[in-house]
Amino acid sequence: QVQLVESGGGLVQAGGSLRLSCAASGHTISAYVMAWFRQAEGKEREFVAAISWNSDRTYYAESVNGRFTISRDNAKNTVLLQMNTLKPEDTAVYYCAARDNININILPDPYDYWGQGTQVTVSS
Repeated sequence: QVQLVESGGGLVQAGGSLRLSCAASGHTISAYVMAWFRQAEGKEREFVAAISWNSDRTYYAESVNGRFTISRDNAKNTVLLQMNTLKPEDTAVYYCAARDNININILPDPYDYWGQGTQVTVSS
């Protein structure tokens, strides 16, 4: 069983930056695909970014490509999401997810473990 805890969310002005962290415990995530999803109020959960187990592949939603960077440190069992040039439309609860599989997937259902989420609010 993997427990995931997100941190780093908060309130930031448009154009600013935040770095989200996802700390895993209970089991090593070194062989897992890790991803970030987000859910804005009244909307469905949507894919943000994902990274393969050895960091050789990353994938981003078109809306964040070039602004967000996902990375991982398997030795520390953590995943990061660096978010730059934030926009009001990035406002959402951000979730860390883990998938016990080598294939990246942009849909939420294939992911096995989820964190509780961290709120990101971008003011205009």
